[in-house]
Amino acid sequence: MNIKIVRTNAKHKDFINLIKKLDAYLKITDQEEHDFYNQFNAIDVIKHVVIAYYKEQAIGCGAIKYFNEDAIEVKRMYVSPEARGKGFAQKILLDLENWAKELGYKNCILETGKRQVEAVRFYHKCNYKVIPNYGQYANMENSVCFQKEL
Repeated sequence: MNIKIVRTNAKHKDFINLIKKLDAYLKITDQEEHDFYNQFNAIDVIKHVVIAYYKEQAIGCGAIKYFNEDAIEVKRMYVSPEARGKGFAQKILLDLENWAKELGYKNCILETGKRQVEAVRFYHKCNYKVIPNYGQYANMENSVCFQKEL
């Protein structure tokens, strides 16, 4: 499968377009908690973005954001519905993990919603371990947080 991974920043038009699709999906799955979660998803603070292209089309993305000296947070992971189940998300996540290592981080952490069943299954498959909910997610019943040692 011929996939092209491009490293860029949050100002890239393809990233912005993919994020619009992601946000529309999350608005449905997060239900009444969407506004709470959405406040932590601003892209203006994201400096490291990966976009996946297949047949010249942007089909997925992901980003990493500073969390602390040892950990970087995985944010804004998305693959278009028609491209799911083909390994694109794993390639995106692997590139983000490699980028985090290059930047000197030891861990990747992330939060996803329990209602995003496919995402929870995906992170388990990629060897992420469930950790106690951190930061703003500490008291959120719908959140599940993960960590992977790089």
